[in-house]
Amino acid sequence: MTRPIAKVLVANRGEIAARIIRSLDRLGIASVAVHHAVEAKAVHVRMAGEAVALSGDTPVSAHLDAGQIIAAARATGADAIHPGYGFLSENAGFARAVEAAGLVFVGPSADVIALMGDKISARNFAQAQGVPVAPSVLPTGDIDTFVNAAANIGFPLLIKAAAGGGGKGMSIVHRPEDLREAARLAASEAQRYFGDGRVYAELYVENPRHIEVQILGDGKGGAIHLWERECSVQRRFQKIVEEAPAPNLGADLRARICESALRLTKAAKYRNAGTVEYILGADGRFFFLEMNTRLQVEHPV
Repeated sequence: MTRPIAKVLVANRGEIAARIIRSLDRLGIASVAVHHAVEAKAVHVRMAGEAVALSGDTPVSAHLDAGQIIAAARATGADAIHPGYGFLSENAGFARAVEAAGLVFVGPSADVIALMGDKISARNFAQAQGVPVAPSVLPTGDIDTFVNAAANIGFPLLIKAAAGGGGKGMSIVHRPEDLREAARLAASEAQRYFGDGRVYAELYVENPRHIEVQILGDGKGGAIHLWERECSVQRRFQKIVEEAPAPNLGADLRARICESALRLTKAAKYRNAGTVEYILGADGRFFFLEMNTRLQVEHPV
């Protein structure tokens, strides 16, 4: 039997914390905010029923301190922690620590975060479920073998970091002679930002559309989708404009993309809200890009 949740600590700040607290109020669930000293008068702090100050050299370091956040939840009698987005929301270690403390993590299980948060394991899992993925080469530990195998796919290629996101450790390679240096630079950047230098290469779909599907799962293999969003207007791999529904997307293609996202979500026994992202080529072929194992920033769209 699922334990009742009477109080939730919101491990975030700003707009998303305010949204979550507002929803908790509507549900009659008590809320706890956390904040750094400089955020003591922030909107989310004033909205919450209780607030706990976190220590840290900076606000960011405070909001990344899993131990302090879990201690605050226990001290205030919270039953659950909602991570929002950013900060610790996709940190499998944090999710595992929350559950080990006897609290509910409002999000997917730690194992699913680890599986789908790593782009290589996520691609392998997606492929095993019959979800289309772009031709790719995974890291081998040997740069020469990796470069030669990547070149055999054909150009242009997209070099990507296995961990993280946000365009870090990512570059487009158009010529064979540039591949080795691009792979080296991408690995260096990935190591610097994510502490993981693994990179992989996949066929780059030129002039692509970026389509993502909002999903909700029950953690037991049941799931629904809330249709798709178009997020093709980007700068440096960062989304600028999102639109729903995606324009000029045929009914059959829309259905196939959404069904693909559902198949993946159900197979992973995904729990809570998430987003499955795809690249769509001009020829109508679509490929799995990644899964965001958290509430999406643009979820209201």
